[in-house]
Amino acid sequence: MTANTPAPQSAQGYTRDILRLAIPAYVTLVAEPLFLLADSAIIGHLGTSSLAGVGIAGAILSTAAGLFVFLAYSTTAVVARTLGAAGTRHALGAGLDGIWLAAALGILSCAVVGLGAAPLAAAFGPSPEVLSHAITYLRISALGLPAMLLTLATTGILRGLQDTRTPLLVTTFGFTANIALNVWFVLGLHLGVAGSAWGTVIAQNSMALALLAVVARAAHHHRAPRRPHLRGILTAAVDGVPLLVRTLALRTILLLTTWAAAALGDIPLAAYQVSATIWTFLTFSLDALAIAGQSLTGHALGRGDTAAARTMTTMMTRWGTWCGVALGVLLLPLHTVLPVLFTPDQGVRDALAMALLVVALGQPISGYVFVLDGVLIGAGDARWLALAQVWLLVAYAPLAVAVHVCADQLTSTGPGIAVMVLWGAFQIFMGLRAVALGRRARTDSWMTVGAA
Repeated sequence: MTANTPAPQSAQGYTRDILRLAIPAYVTLVAEPLFLLADSAIIGHLGTSSLAGVGIAGAILSTAAGLFVFLAYSTTAVVARTLGAAGTRHALGAGLDGIWLAAALGILSCAVVGLGAAPLAAAFGPSPEVLSHAITYLRISALGLPAMLLTLATTGILRGLQDTRTPLLVTTFGFTANIALNVWFVLGLHLGVAGSAWGTVIAQNSMALALLAVVARAAHHHRAPRRPHLRGILTAAVDGVPLLVRTLALRTILLLTTWAAAALGDIPLAAYQVSATIWTFLTFSLDALAIAGQSLTGHALGRGDTAAARTMTTMMTRWGTWCGVALGVLLLPLHTVLPVLFTPDQGVRDALAMALLVVALGQPISGYVFVLDGVLIGAGDARWLALAQVWLLVAYAPLAVAVHVCADQLTSTGPGIAVMVLWGAFQIFMGLRAVALGRRARTDSWMTVGAA
């Protein structure tokens, strides 16, 4: 073994590193969909139209913020690789320009979504009552988009530094505040959908300010440059383009699914909205290993340790698959219990119960997919991920269009069957995604060593 070759680590050491990052990341990640679950549970008692309206607004907001998830993912990879190659000061410097980029993109997103709320919501073709609720929620929630993007960027820096505990503490505070505010505004002050949106906006801005303070203090301590640098901001933007394309394709798939659900009618749309929120919650649960994969893979490749990257990838994909099995087994007996928590409408409950059966069966594939996606992001394999996701969009689009075109025939068989067919089409997409990621991971093409 040469002096520059990293010392091999035991399996127990890899396990400890993975769990050290994955456990706090798990709690942090599930807090975001818990925002939506809390909103859905509270708003569901206002009526089916309110729930369906928030479903459409949530899809648009998730897309607006999700398009820029590279602010977290790309930053995590860059910071982790730089940490492994050059140390903390340079790693912080590599990530701080992403914060300035996040601020600019957040303001732009706020303007686009806030001013374009009506046409954006109308594009889904909802009923007039559902459309009214969607527009109200969108216009208010747009004010939280800058905070959401700043939270992505700061969280990416901290994850790259292998600190997942700080985002955990901040998110726990934000989630608690969100629930308290929503209960007060919606059920106490009777502000309806608008009250739920305001509660979430306040919580999101509080979280962003707290995380910014933590990163600023770390930058001061390590004497990292904090002023904006145009070249660095442009580099961060250019480096994020492949992940933006990848995310845009993925979000288009999710929007196509919501579009198809809207064609099925208010009851199937409401059932899909809640089932999609539960799927997102489970997704974020499984994504904890993906976050560990991003940070640990980037750090290992940054210091030139390809063997560690390969070993941890094998371990984490195995864990991800079994975690998916466990979540599916837990969800199956709850598929008739959970709907009662979200709506008093028996039609929506029945349709939701049937949708959750398909969601449960797809969890093992989800666990496998999310881990490999995180590993390849951490390795900086963004260009391949972008191309693969575009091809997957091309493959999935005809399935979503077929559901939309056959909406009348599907709903004639019952709302539950219609939603099950929609989720079945989505699970086909997830299966194709698993095949593509698995084939890529078995090669060595993604393992590039050194700093980003």
